Amino acid sequence: MKKILVTGGLGFIGSHTVVELVKAGYEPVIVDDLSNSHISILDQLATIIGFKPVFHQVDLADEAAVRQLTITEPQVEGIIHFAAFKAVGESVQFPLKYYRNNFYSLVNLLNAYYGKSLNFVFSSSCTVYGQPDQLPVTEDAPVKPAQSPYGNTKQVAEEILKDMIASGSNYKVISLRYFNPVGAHESALIGELPLGVPQNLVPFITQTAIGKREKVTVFGDDYNTPDGSCIRDYIHVVDLAKAHVAALKLMEQDSFTGYDVFNIGTGKGTSVLEIIQAFERATGVKLNYTVGPRRGGDVEQVWGDVTKSTEKLNWKAELDVDTMMSSAWAWEKAIAQKAL
Repeated sequence: MKKILVTGGLGFIGSHTVVELVKAGYEPVIVDDLSNSHISILDQLATIIGFKPVFHQVDLADEAAVRQLTITEPQVEGIIHFAAFKAVGESVQFPLKYYRNNFYSLVNLLNAYYGKSLNFVFSSSCTVYGQPDQLPVTEDAPVKPAQSPYGNTKQVAEEILKDMIASGSNYKVISLRYFNPVGAHESALIGELPLGVPQNLVPFITQTAIGKREKVTVFGDDYNTPDGSCIRDYIHVVDLAKAHVAALKLMEQDSFTGYDVFNIGTGKGTSVLEIIQAFERATGVKLNYTVGPRRGGDVEQVWGDVTKSTEKLNWKAELDVDTMMSSAWAWEKAIAQKAL
């Protein structure tokens, strides 16, 4: 089996990708510093996949620790790099925290394995598009000045990867520009598990529904959208995880060289208020929410054209918004029962 290093592999997207890698016949090796994840997820993964995957607790911003990792795991054939801080609002408040972690971790990782022939999947984001001039946005749309430090780290990281490939590196690289991953595994054994106050919409919704939070705040209802709230392209995390396997498969083909980028979404926009309605519809739970002022760093609306991903990656999202909400709710109830 090909050994794939999964950084941030105990996190939300990383843990689901570990499951899909095993299904596809790969051997995942998890690296995580546990700064925004929980060690209990390792046992949960073992229950799903039938064995406990190899795990290394490493801060990828620590160059010496990353070099030691290459000694411990020299046979890596691919890397899926999730290990980054990811909340837009938090990045506006703490920009240096985001620049340190998101840049150092990437550069240290690339340097440590430099010279090897590796397939590298980078966790990018639709934030690189800013507020697109046209919707749905395609991969050929211009990258706009970032509206948040988080978005800026993704833009610059993509430039770093392109520059590395242009220099003649042995890496093959695919950047996956995610839209908004939500939901949880059908087993309710893994899902989004934010430490502290959630920075993303759906875990805040589920925590409010179960009583951990008083209410959900909708940040603005005066945008130029049908219901006034921001619109995003929400994608089920299991669909997103499968896209990483598809990216590895593409890079394993001799015809793939260099660097490419793909939108990973459903191709459909859903507003914040529509997500709240979908949660209530899928779960039968009435949600306490209020409307507040706009939040710094948010774009008005964005959803992706996924034609390229469908045709070249041979991948498309399959799970609908009601499944996203019902699975997220099942996960939240499981957390409450097990006190994770």
